[in-house]
Amino acid sequence: MSDDDAAGYPDEDDPTAAANADAEPDVNISGGNPDGWTAADFAAGEPATRAEAVVDRLGELYWQKTYGGQDAFECLVRTVLSQNTSDKASQPAHDALMDRYGPEAPEAATEDLAETLAGADRAELADLIRPAGLYNQKSETIQRLAERVLAEYGGADAFDEFVEREDPATVRGVLLEMNGVGPKTADCVLLFSGGRGGVFPVDTHVHRIYRRLGIAPLDADHEAVRAVLERDVPAEKCGFGHTATIQFGREYCTARKPACLEGPEACPLYDLCDRIGVSPETGDVVDPAETVD
Repeated sequence: MSDDDAAGYPDEDDPTAAANADAEPDVNISGGNPDGWTAADFAAGEPATRAEAVVDRLGELYWQKTYGGQDAFECLVRTVLSQNTSDKASQPAHDALMDRYGPEAPEAATEDLAETLAGADRAELADLIRPAGLYNQKSETIQRLAERVLAEYGGADAFDEFVEREDPATVRGVLLEMNGVGPKTADCVLLFSGGRGGVFPVDTHVHRIYRRLGIAPLDADHEAVRAVLERDVPAEKCGFGHTATIQFGREYCTARKPACLEGPEACPLYDLCDRIGVSPETGDVVDPAETVD
């Protein structure tokens, strides 16, 4: 199963998903151990590319987050739970799972999350993560990943060390070989666990917005958009660029009703955007790929 890449950010034009979507939290961290955090500090100066200019402008709208410090296997589990649903739905599922199976849980079989989940009762696990949706499928994926981590690394701690210390391209390749892990999930583990610079995960918002802006090719797939952004955005700005673009997609550049339809003053990126597929004159909005002759 590819995550394609559901990031826990719903389609904002789906009434059910939109109703469940939370705004960004007012805590400027990604979670995890503070010793592993890496601040997303922006250097002053003129942006070298339009993609960097966009991220800098988003920096004027939103705070610059801190990344890294999450346990790699827990981050992997959290991202699987977030696939095809909202943060509001996936967070309770994650909390329930950790309360029952986490290293500090009174009834956990072991202090190793991968070992505990590999041996967990599937029906019980599925019921715990029910709020995240697709709970039977996700419980199967989580247990399969736990079994692989246990078999190949000996447990969650060794897997965490692999993610933090190994070459990022090697880590990404290994993650993508795991059934149930797609590019977005792999990149989130690299960013939020490994704290790696130069990683710009691409979800549906990022994919839409940078093609609409005219920065990525109009018919580019998710991986092609990622390649453009990781080339044109400085490494230290990629993580913030990812989360800020998602927030911008929620608030301004929605799939069917982007703010630019209301005029230049309605969108803070208006002067940096080619508005591919958007016609303020007629109100028509199409996917950028549909504009390719």
